[in-house]
Amino acid sequence: MSLNNYYICTKLEIMRNNIHILLEDKTLNSTLQTIAQKVSKSERISDEDCLYLYEKAPLGYLGTLANYIREQKHGNQTFFNRNFHLEPTNVCIYTCTFCSYSRLIKKRSEGWEYTHEQMMDIIKQYDGQPVTEVHIVGGVLPQYDVEFYSNLFKAIRAHRPELHIKALTPVEFHYIFKKAKISYEEGMKLMVESGLDSMPGGGAEIFDPEIREQIAKGKCDAQQWLDIHRILHNLGKRSNATMLYGHIEEYKHRVDHLSRLRELQDETGGFQTYIPLKFRNKNNELSHLPECSTIEDLRNYAIGRIYLDNFAHVKAYWPMIGRTTAQLSLAFGVNDIDGTIDDTTKIYSMAGSEEKNPAMSTEQLVNMIKEVGRHPIERDTVYNIVQDYMDYDFSQDPKPKGFIELPVIN
Repeated sequence: MSLNNYYICTKLEIMRNNIHILLEDKTLNSTLQTIAQKVSKSERISDEDCLYLYEKAPLGYLGTLANYIREQKHGNQTFFNRNFHLEPTNVCIYTCTFCSYSRLIKKRSEGWEYTHEQMMDIIKQYDGQPVTEVHIVGGVLPQYDVEFYSNLFKAIRAHRPELHIKALTPVEFHYIFKKAKISYEEGMKLMVESGLDSMPGGGAEIFDPEIREQIAKGKCDAQQWLDIHRILHNLGKRSNATMLYGHIEEYKHRVDHLSRLRELQDETGGFQTYIPLKFRNKNNELSHLPECSTIEDLRNYAIGRIYLDNFAHVKAYWPMIGRTTAQLSLAFGVNDIDGTIDDTTKIYSMAGSEEKNPAMSTEQLVNMIKEVGRHPIERDTVYNIVQDYMDYDFSQDPKPKGFIELPVIN
């Protein structure tokens, strides 16, 4: 273990299970004491409490509460999965100011647009590999319509029936259903019947209408995003939820966003994982904005865990925030750190993420989790355990003939 990792591990051990010490800390003001008491009794904190945590709470305090909740739910278990990412296109009709990934139609020569056959060729590249999920998300273009995706899902299901299809965001579904002149209910039912198993959390950005208008003009609004998730949940399927933070939003906008997620989760129970997404400022229209600090990243993870008491999982993407910060996040409420990746998704690297060419073997990822005293577990999309790696002996594995591509994204 490196000196840096030893330091991280030592700090994590100090923070664990210290909620009782925190409750007896007379230096805390009455508001922080009250919030700590609520957490210790598994009581819900209010929107006002959440805003106060953003504005006033020290990092160590937040880490202690978030880690307490994380370990109450999951102990030391830290999850990852093995999947691959299929991005149909990076050409898009929308012009989100924070986006470094998409290319406008007038610059489509700089992007890619896969055909149905090309996408199926990508699917077939993973035949025989131990992946459990394909994640499909990309830009929005007219040719990728209801019929196109329905046929694609059916073809994937016919080719590899056991492969979990996690695909498209409400931004894409809203567009293709509107274009087809069908309701959300009709459209989502058709997608599920075609093979859709779950939905990723992208496209949420920030729900506040004024902020959303500035950074994601023209896309589905907050209510439409929530409605599509609600309909999918009512069809018996699961989805994830995200929040893009660290750009022009204020703390009150983050609280509003989290509040709407918690309210829908109270209603449906269909969200699996909350995934905070850090704004990266390279190659986009908001490049003049500074990125938030690692401290703010950790505070945001922790507050999400504390406030979203009805979400089972909080995920951090190690390619986006870096391996060391990902390790630290495991003491701030996070219990899922994405998976093994082989640089086939460009969404974050094009925006200036920590990992320019993200790739990590299963053994490397497992060791990264173990270095900070956590228990690595491979999961499937709906968090069934695939393999417990705590005592796994990698020396017994056959040597791979080449690198296995296993990209993962929200």
